[in-house]
Amino acid sequence: MLTILGFAMIATFLVLIMTKKMSPIAALVLIPALFCVAVGQGAKLGDYVIDGVGNLAPTAAMLMFAIVYFGVMIDVGLFDPIVRGILRFCKADPMRIVVGTAVLAAIVSLDGDGSTTFMITVSAMYPLYKRLKMSLVVMTGVAATANGVMNTLPWGGPTARAATALKLDASEIFIPMIPALAVGLLAVFLLSYVLGLRERKRLGMLTLDEALVREPEQETVLAGAGGGGDRLRKGPATSGAGSADLTAGNDDGAGHSDGDKDGDEDDFKGLDPNRSTLRPKLYWFNAGLTVALLTAMIMQLMPIPVLFLLGAALALTVNFPHMPDQRARIAAHADNVLNVSGMVFAAAVFTGVLTGTGMVENMADSVVSAVPDAMGPHMAIVTGLLSLPLTYFMSNDGFYFGVVPVLAEAGAAHGVSPLEIARASLAGQALHMSSPLVPAVYVLVGMAKVEFGDHTRFTVKWAVLTSLVVLGAGILFGTI
Repeated sequence: MLTILGFAMIATFLVLIMTKKMSPIAALVLIPALFCVAVGQGAKLGDYVIDGVGNLAPTAAMLMFAIVYFGVMIDVGLFDPIVRGILRFCKADPMRIVVGTAVLAAIVSLDGDGSTTFMITVSAMYPLYKRLKMSLVVMTGVAATANGVMNTLPWGGPTARAATALKLDASEIFIPMIPALAVGLLAVFLLSYVLGLRERKRLGMLTLDEALVREPEQETVLAGAGGGGDRLRKGPATSGAGSADLTAGNDDGAGHSDGDKDGDEDDFKGLDPNRSTLRPKLYWFNAGLTVALLTAMIMQLMPIPVLFLLGAALALTVNFPHMPDQRARIAAHADNVLNVSGMVFAAAVFTGVLTGTGMVENMADSVVSAVPDAMGPHMAIVTGLLSLPLTYFMSNDGFYFGVVPVLAEAGAAHGVSPLEIARASLAGQALHMSSPLVPAVYVLVGMAKVEFGDHTRFTVKWAVLTSLVVLGAGILFGTI
């Protein structure tokens, strides 16, 4: 019964947010609360929620201060040269911009932290997408999928979890998988090329000067989610953030605006040389601070929340020494902070109930027990296929520490090496990074002003395809 209710809870959540019947925050809180009562454990709901909040509180703190930090870096112009360089390289070509998004996300993913990757990628690329009126879900989909493939780095989390769960050396798992993961990354670049060609066909190409100086007089929203053909509607452009957000063309879903907000987000901030928050004299200080922060994070000199807390405080103090200016910068980014941190704490309710009621454990056991004995000799392939839905529907901890050891034991009975099981378990990471249980994805959609349901509709099919490419390449190269 817990297995059925667990899958039903996840399915209900996904349907409600993808059909826009509920906001993600409301669905993350109310749906698990109702199911907790349905399984007869309503009296323990408070304990489950507190446990979930306790587990995710460090993540929420990290995201809050990281958003403030990178928001300040955007304000002071740290990423302006990057944006200008990318725009000049891309020559205002939508295809090159989408490919550039994939390359940038993959490079930044070397730090091993998805949230940081998304903040830097969106900070650099969002102004380009807005100015050229490109689809924002293309940006989020490509960034999430590229980061998912790179998330398999030994310091990224999944590989370390697999090694710990099966008592193996992480290098023995990861190094033989490099060719397969490289093929997966090439698949992401090919995907970005195809999606970029579609954007180029839809929008055409601008000259560099047109991209730099034009202020669109009309917003263009391509609405194609949920039925019929696409329809193009135009209206007066406004200065509200998100008011000119784009949705994916054709039938791939849409990234809609989350409502008008005050601010100057529609201004091409990365190329505006006159905004009052620029601090050109402090550019190298800010660049050095950012490099030092990322280096300390990779070397794990301090917990990540502490690093970003210190970094945000230092960035605010040095760049905006006057208190009114500091308050103005914090207020300017309060919307993003509240949306993302609120989403993380709401997700704590979902994960707390899913784990506390025993749904996750029962779901894992039922899936493993459903594998026919005849598939025993092919348990590595089975593990790779199961990694797609299971890492999407549960946390990496739940999958690697709860499911993978059981699959490894079943495979060992048929002569399948635990190393093959561990390598195959990495295949689903491209899809995992768009899971509603991954806090980083809320940073991505929040900063890009794309609704989570739109991102899910657009991204899941491409992420599944990428994961299958990684699995197929692993089989072809003989590492799985």
